[in-house]
Amino acid sequence: MPTGWAVALCLALLAGCGRNEIQVYRVAKEAQPAQNVAMPPGHPDLGTASSPRLNYKLPLGWKEVPPGEMRAASLRVAGKEGKQADVSVVPLPGLAGSDLDNVDRWRGQVGLSGVTQEELAKLAQPVTIDHQAAQLYEQAGQSGGSGEKIRILAAITRREGVAWFFKMTGADELVAQQKPAFIEFLQSVTFPANVAQSELPPSHPPIGGASGLPPSHPPIGGGDMAAQGVSAVSSGQDKPNWQVPSGWQEVAGGDFLVAKFLVRGSDNAQATVNVSMSPGDGGGPLANLNRWRGQLGLAPVAEADLGQQFQPLEVPGNKVMLADITGTDPKSGQAARLVAAIVPQAGRTWFYKLMGNAQVVQREEDAFTQFVQTVKY
Repeated sequence: MPTGWAVALCLALLAGCGRNEIQVYRVAKEAQPAQNVAMPPGHPDLGTASSPRLNYKLPLGWKEVPPGEMRAASLRVAGKEGKQADVSVVPLPGLAGSDLDNVDRWRGQVGLSGVTQEELAKLAQPVTIDHQAAQLYEQAGQSGGSGEKIRILAAITRREGVAWFFKMTGADELVAQQKPAFIEFLQSVTFPANVAQSELPPSHPPIGGASGLPPSHPPIGGGDMAAQGVSAVSSGQDKPNWQVPSGWQEVAGGDFLVAKFLVRGSDNAQATVNVSMSPGDGGGPLANLNRWRGQLGLAPVAEADLGQQFQPLEVPGNKVMLADITGTDPKSGQAARLVAAIVPQAGRTWFYKLMGNAQVVQREEDAFTQFVQTVKY
């Protein structure tokens, strides 16, 4: 079987109604080279992961893109005037929170307040995913960063101890237009027998309890959120206090980042700043360092070399480790650089990562370290 994260077989089938359908089959990835280090347990800042098996029909005009950030599938829909919509499929072990918890989280992402259980029932739209009844929820509002109108379509199905989240997010008008296609996509999904937690991506952080999850993470196990000690806030809420450098543009970071910023350079060059949080030590410095090295095409280092890879960063009342790595962007083949800070704080670990075009990172390095130094938890 060919190597790679998935094998996609696209068959144009001429149906009786004269419409073409595209069938996409996804199969489990083979073993990765040694430099692709697995995510440290519990860490939310993810790179591309292997995909659980999932079968579906790709709607006309949708494009499949490499998955990441805990996704089993990633799809892109382009509309007029540069408008876009993102479709994600994310598996989470356990019940992954009640529908009310998750709907309130999605509503927070578009600037809406939470709803009651009674109001939730009125929002639910019945759909079918692999012959199993599910609920579709639709939320429309504004992006907290840009102020643009956005819309979210999201459905959840639970099977074999895994909650599967199907979500379309994007420009309000485009997502509304694509709703029938999204429902057809949901209806086309089929799971092989016995899809279980063992088929989650190898880099997927194991979730054994709710305490200490990232602020935007849906609570695990359902039930009362306050009793579990979890805040069901979306990305962009419950952040520490910090001073954002001039020229940094905050953008949507996904459900498992506390914040994300885009930094642009000349000739379309750019870098991103990701902020995430993990319970405990987030896997430790060595595991994180080697994961970052893998993202730049570099081989892992041994424990004995760890002291040469980090330098201290002066932060009042804290001991911060700073890594500076230069390598290659695997997508573009261009020189890339990463500067990352590991900040332990009150039983949790915060991760700040500046990564992208080497020249942009060099230009923003001082601003990045000052940003980390300004954070107040």
